[in-house]
Amino acid sequence: MALKTTRFLNLLLTGVLTGNEFGGLVGFHPALYELPTEAHARAERAITSRFGKIMPPFMTAAILSFVPVLSLARNRRSISYFFTLMGMLCYTSMLAVTFVGNMPVNRRMLEIDVGTVSGEELMELRKRWDRFHAARNVLNLLGFASALLGALSEGTNDRNT
Repeated sequence: MALKTTRFLNLLLTGVLTGNEFGGLVGFHPALYELPTEAHARAERAITSRFGKIMPPFMTAAILSFVPVLSLARNRRSISYFFTLMGMLCYTSMLAVTFVGNMPVNRRMLEIDVGTVSGEELMELRKRWDRFHAARNVLNLLGFASALLGALSEGTNDRNT
């Protein structure tokens, strides 16, 4: 029962995180490009500020939710364990991309004067952020798919111990 509970929480956290990030990629961030420069800068700054408070603990919780699933696994050579570990590695890689790529842009977004920022500077920052965000989404989708495959294959490979 403990493994099923931790697996459920892991899939819940990673699924919500992946969906949220995908929504930003295909939904609200592209829509912001249609706004005038100052309105776009204000919106991005507000989103960055809000997500800067919400996402660090949420991303950390999603990654840490793999630990009990992996530690409760009966067979560390099973395909279930392998997929679960791959999922954790994908989300950990996503967090590394966030630190190296997105966070420097986020810090700059919080520093800019939204009333005087040029359209060129804003677009350069946003396009750079979008490239890293797209890479993070690929990692999130691979991580979530791996976590799902880990859950679905649980118990199917026990005879290979």
